[in-house]
Amino acid sequence: MQRSTRPGDDLRPVRLDDDRTVLVDDTADGTDARPDAPTVVWHHETPHTGAHLEPVRRSASERGIRLVAVTRPGFGGADPLPGRTVADGARDLAQVLDALGIDRVAVVGGSGGGPHALAAAALLPGRVTAVATFASPAPFVDDAAWWDGMAEDGGLRSAQAGREARLAWAETAGFDPAQFTDADWTALDGEWAALGQDAQAAGPTSLQGGADDDVAFVTDWGFALADVRVPALVEQGVDDRVIPVAHGRMLAAGLPDATLHERSGLGHVSVLTALPQAMDWLLRAGRE
Repeated sequence: MQRSTRPGDDLRPVRLDDDRTVLVDDTADGTDARPDAPTVVWHHETPHTGAHLEPVRRSASERGIRLVAVTRPGFGGADPLPGRTVADGARDLAQVLDALGIDRVAVVGGSGGGPHALAAAALLPGRVTAVATFASPAPFVDDAAWWDGMAEDGGLRSAQAGREARLAWAETAGFDPAQFTDADWTALDGEWAALGQDAQAAGPTSLQGGADDDVAFVTDWGFALADVRVPALVEQGVDDRVIPVAHGRMLAAGLPDATLHERSGLGHVSVLTALPQAMDWLLRAGRE
């Protein structure tokens, strides 16, 4: 595999069996971790470029973890896959792990990356040792409990009508700052500034990826939470206005071996401040 030569892009392209290309950021390509170190796969939020976020890289580096991230189809130069399901991400990840020569991993996902981390845990038995999610949506059920408390639900609502409807919604949609709490804005102004910067850098190239993510979230995921047979950590901000606290409770109720942490005073972004503890948990759970 040759690394990308695009200006400013240090991600590695990996060609999959269906001739699509995804992009991979792997700290073993630099100096952060040994190739034989325990490996954690970070599943990015929606939107994303695919590059490691500095607080995630730092948490991994401090623990001697090899950190891998795979750019989902349609984001950051990865080939789109219209009609993809959440489960398709696990199949892509399996091929990436094979290409990198990695056997076993723990997985973690933030927001839109959460369902994809759960897919890996459910569909790659024997390869995934533990899973953690932050502010992840729960499998879709079209009732009040799933929607209640979302400050901005237009993207997901439009996705129910399909990909084209979701793309059309994005053409005129604006960002509602009220969906973030004061704690979220503090995080974005400080330690988690890289998250906002990455979302902005994704820009218009993320329109297809964002649409396909949302359509996948409001349709059949391709697996059940009961299929996740490894320890699961569910991190949820009580004050989250993007993915409300009910989603964390739904996940914890459906996962066979779940630990739910409801973080008082934290919202959609600020809940990520618990990442160092989650990394420690993943390492412990993977050894048990």
